[in-house]
Amino acid sequence: MTTTFNCTDEFQRSEGIAAAQEAIAARQCVVMPTDTVYGIAADAFSPQAVATLLAAKGRGRSMPPPVLIPRPQTMDGLATDVPAEARALADAFWPGGLTLILHAQPSLTWDLGETHGTVAVRMPADGLALELLALTGPLAVSSANRTGQAAARTAAEARVQLAESVEVYLEDGPRPAGEEPAGDSGGAPGTEQMASTIVDCTSTPFRVVRQGAIALAALREVVPDILGIDEEPGPADSPEAGQESPASAMQAIEAADGEQ
Repeated sequence: MTTTFNCTDEFQRSEGIAAAQEAIAARQCVVMPTDTVYGIAADAFSPQAVATLLAAKGRGRSMPPPVLIPRPQTMDGLATDVPAEARALADAFWPGGLTLILHAQPSLTWDLGETHGTVAVRMPADGLALELLALTGPLAVSSANRTGQAAARTAAEARVQLAESVEVYLEDGPRPAGEEPAGDSGGAPGTEQMASTIVDCTSTPFRVVRQGAIALAALREVVPDILGIDEEPGPADSPEAGQESPASAMQAIEAADGEQ
């Protein structure tokens, strides 16, 4: 039975986190706050749970969700050949609104969809989210809305869209904190700023594939040659003719709808 817990109340917070952990273990979906928008979460290592998440949002395997992690060290369990510059970005901006697209560990027995061998990872700057992640491990988390609709800034907004497809809703007030909740129409003002900035770290130089919470100028203080969305690499950095970044599918996904 779908249940909402008011996590601004200490007792309900403890009950809610326990219920969410139990739901994740049972391969069900939960809605949780993050530092950007509310997310619908499922066990990243359960193909069944991920399929349930995608179905709840009304999207297919061609639009795989990113993965939230409880600590930077978890990145090495999910990704391989992590560039030093990607680690520097994580050190500078995690926990926070930065998602890194990396080469996925080929040995992992998971199925996030058609990722083309990549994984998009982020460590959120939200106490409740990190508390749950510490108990569950990595979670596949996408914005808590039906595809094409406005991203939810409260669990109540998420429940209007996702209803009984989610087992547990963790309500902890508007996200980002202090923001007024969005309406239920698409393209709500400020949605782009709430979403995380996404950087493709699978090609050289790195490229921003969605501008969000972390400004390009701030990224360049850590990785000076990082490219903006519409910028072209210089001749020395140009990929071979016909070569396409393996993260190209992820790039199209994340720009589509107010994702984590």
